[in-house]
This record gives sequence, C-alpha cells and structure tokens, in this order.
Amino acid sequence: MSTYQMSIFKMPKIVARGLEKVQRDFLWGGGNLEGKIHLVNWEVVCTDKEKGGLGLRKLAMLNKALLDKWIWRYVCDKDNRWKQVIKVKYGQEGLGWRPKKANGAVGVGVWKEIWKESDWCWDNMIFRAGKGTKIRFWTNVWRTDTAPIPLLSSSLRHGCSKEFNNMVGDLLHMLRGHRLSLEEDSVFWRQGRNGQFRVKEAYSLLTNPNDTGFPSRSIWVARVPTKVAFFA
Repeated sequence: MSTYQMSIFKMPKIVARGLEKVQRDFLWGGGNLEGKIHLVNWEVVCTDKEKGGLGLRKLAMLNKALLDKWIWRYVCDKDNRWKQVIKVKYGQEGLGWRPKKANGAVGVGVWKEIWKESDWCWDNMIFRAGKGTKIRFWTNVWRTDTAPIPLLSSSLRHGCSKEFNNMVGDLLHMLRGHRLSLEEDSVFWRQGRNGQFRVKEAYSLLTNPNDTGFPSRSIWVARVPTKVAFFA
C-alpha cells in the first residue's frame, strides 16, 4: 500500500497485520510454508535506529500520523479549495478552527475516518494568541500546557480560599509579559520544530519509544546507499 493511500484512507487492522507479516517474512526469510525463527521482537525492529532498532514503521501508527496531517492542514490552510469544500459540506466549530463531525452513511467515509483522528491531533496543538478574536480565553490551551479553566474549576470545587488565591497568582503569572497584537491567532504543534506538524515527529510521539541510550553512530554505517545501510 502506497503512502498516498495511507494518507487518505484508514487502514483496516487486518490489512496492517497482513502487511507487517510480509515485512517480517522478508526480513527473517520463510513464508507461509516455511516458519523461520524471528530472532528479534517486532517491537524492537520497529524502534528507531538511534534506540537500537531497524527503524521500520508500525503501519497503523504511520497511517494515523498521515491522517492527522489533514487536521493540521485544515487549521493552517486558509483558502485552499479542498478546505472550502469540507467547510461548506460539514460546517465548522471551535471559532472556525475545526470541521464538524461528518454524519451520514453515503459520501462521507473518507473525511469521517480522518475526523476520528482529530482529538489526538488537537490535544497536541497550542494556540498562539494574536488579536485574540479566535481563541476562547478560559477553555483553549494558548499560553501554557493547560487551559485556564481547569485551574479555576479545581479551586472552586475544593472551596479553599488559599487554593483560589494560588490559582489567581498562577493565572497572573501565566499572563505576565503577554501582549495582544494585530497578528491573526494561530496554532502550533507542541512537539514539532518551529511549531510545525511533521509526520515523522507525530509518528514518534504516537509510538513513544523508550528513551534509552544507544551508540548508533558507532554501529550503523551511514556513508553507503540506503539499501545497503539497512542490512549493515
């Protein structure tokens, strides 16, 4: 299955398992009629080279990262034709940042599957306040890793004046130095370089590899063609 297809359609789990079996059979030899021993766990094989693996991708996670890129593009693309079609067909919510859920049984399958991945993607975005006209002050994550309203709700729920005063202090500290500008409000990706969504970084965030040291530069051969380095 090509990367383009994986970026448009949700891959069924049975297809992902079947394709990964083909990869395993190719790596270790054998097939349906010849059961060779798999010398290394598949989880290790799919770990980045820097962590001691071969850097193969888990297809289900790669598929999810590719689909999430459409959510990011919907946020960032201003006047692209495809976005206008989605906006007119399904409508918008969240002050225009998010498309509404695709309902119906006919003609919505592709975007419906993409929309299902949107929550994870949004959980890893933060607003950058400009004019402040497209940001909800209390409920959007725009200054720190948490929206202001959970801090307020926690203090009110416990009914403790000391906690409430601490919350006010935290809120003022959060707002310190921030000034509204004439720029449009925008969104940036938490884990991305320069705040931009990249499939590779999204995939790494999804798989959450163990942060263990591995002397990859001393072991892996880099100054050869990729197809040769893979088997080095």
